[in-house]
Amino acid sequence: MTTELPHRPKDSSPNIEAILSSLPHVRRGTGGCAAVLQDGKLLGSRAWGYANLERRIPMTTTTQFPICSISKQMVCLAYVSLLREPTESMKATGKGVEELMEAELGKLVPGLEGKGLKVRDLCHMQSGIRDYWAMTTLWGSHPDGPFSLLHDAPKALQRIKSFHFEPGTEYSYSNVNFHVLGRILEETSGMSLGQILAERVFIPAKMSRASLNPNTVGLPLPIVGYEGNEKTGYFAATNRIEWAGDAGIAASLEDMIAYEAYLDASLQDPKSVYSHNSAPQTFHDGTPASYGYGLARMEVAGVEGVGHGGALRGFRHARVNIPEKRISVVVLLNSEVAPGAVAEHLIKGVLSFTEPESSPPAAGPEWKGDYLDPETQLVVSVSEGPDVTKPGTLSVRYGPGTSAEVYDMKDSHTATEDKSTLTLEGDTLHNSRPDENRTLHAKRLPKPSDEDIASVPSAEYTGSYYCAESDSTFIVTGEKGTLYGSFTGYLGEGPIWLMKYVGGDVWLLGNPRGLDSTPPGDWSVIFKRKGGEAGKGEVEGVTVGCWLARKVEYERVKS
Repeated sequence: MTTELPHRPKDSSPNIEAILSSLPHVRRGTGGCAAVLQDGKLLGSRAWGYANLERRIPMTTTTQFPICSISKQMVCLAYVSLLREPTESMKATGKGVEELMEAELGKLVPGLEGKGLKVRDLCHMQSGIRDYWAMTTLWGSHPDGPFSLLHDAPKALQRIKSFHFEPGTEYSYSNVNFHVLGRILEETSGMSLGQILAERVFIPAKMSRASLNPNTVGLPLPIVGYEGNEKTGYFAATNRIEWAGDAGIAASLEDMIAYEAYLDASLQDPKSVYSHNSAPQTFHDGTPASYGYGLARMEVAGVEGVGHGGALRGFRHARVNIPEKRISVVVLLNSEVAPGAVAEHLIKGVLSFTEPESSPPAAGPEWKGDYLDPETQLVVSVSEGPDVTKPGTLSVRYGPGTSAEVYDMKDSHTATEDKSTLTLEGDTLHNSRPDENRTLHAKRLPKPSDEDIASVPSAEYTGSYYCAESDSTFIVTGEKGTLYGSFTGYLGEGPIWLMKYVGGDVWLLGNPRGLDSTPPGDWSVIFKRKGGEAGKGEVEGVTVGCWLARKVEYERVKS
């Protein structure tokens, strides 16, 4: 199924139709859509599979998807547009637009007022605010539970009282940044976010089917998102959250084709909003940053790409622009397969790019194990790469979700993944992560034996712990080396999560499904004792954290 939009004149290479036809086999799933443009003109598009398996409704290029976090860059386009061309309501205040917005930020997140946070930090994921979708686990949510913009989101903002790093010093993905940004635009402009997006983005870009669709219960028919895979089977995903700003836009592939053409034209004007937003950004100290205005910078097929992914339970998307080549690709999928792999395959095909051959050294056994970074209080787990036929890789678990980062060995003590570098020095794992403006110095945790695990004094850990700042209770149960954790907060009493002993007083709590995708993955749980020495003294507290929400401190509730 292909769209009838105008195409760029064909030339001898590459074979776009053949490349598009191969996409369903790159990552097999229920259905999807993809398009590739060059110089703002369509080279080709394809829809495959089904929008709804149960009702046998085919996927088409006009099927609307929730485009999830791809919405963020569109909200930023609207934000900068309002800075340049304020509404009459803004003008009537007699104040500058930036002044209005900064004041509104303080009202929306009063716990952070006067602590150096700026609106631009929200746009660049440099706020230091813990991600609210991750925090919903600590507030007692269930993976398929509801989350209301009217009732639940304001309570989440009330519980934000500190940062997990100082604003402008690091990068950490946080959806609350863009939820707050959307609210700021509404409160200062006198318009709803849907109206702002329509006026400032959808209409200029000729996205005729695009709209703000905050409630994931009511996705645009007939689209259905699917969990599962070919081995387990596919089943319709349950989503009951509301979001706006951090996500919430619904659009078809044809809308996204129009959007890419609009952005390509905008890039030809250095004074356009998109030219401004897609320019490289920096951290407050001037260090180059890889993320800004809802856009991430990455390397694809040996050239720089600018784009973003999107995810909701049952959906995975990607859009990538290669400015140097004026090539853009869009991938929209209604199952949980890797859209980045599909987009990369499409880009490599269009550029006729072939990966250079390499013979990396095998990773030695000394790499494997669990390490604890003392500053972030997060566990870094290193194991063999995902493909046993390729011995020169390592799997590193640190970020969100259930998948690992894959590092390629460069020599016996160094491995790299994109811009990040992993170095092993004795029992210290150094992980330079330039995109985050951080380097980890994680210490190896002694690997416990089966006997050690069975003899863990579980009773020393079991009980209730309370975090006053987040208004969250952490309940630990179990015996004989097996622990379970659960959280209670304003969203209710959450489910039981399985915990895994890592060593010392360090555990992992598995959180493979959350309200949003990508879920937190493993939470690092570090129990604290009087005197500060592992295994000695009474347990008096616990630090719970993941990459999305670090160092949430709980104190033991005395019975």
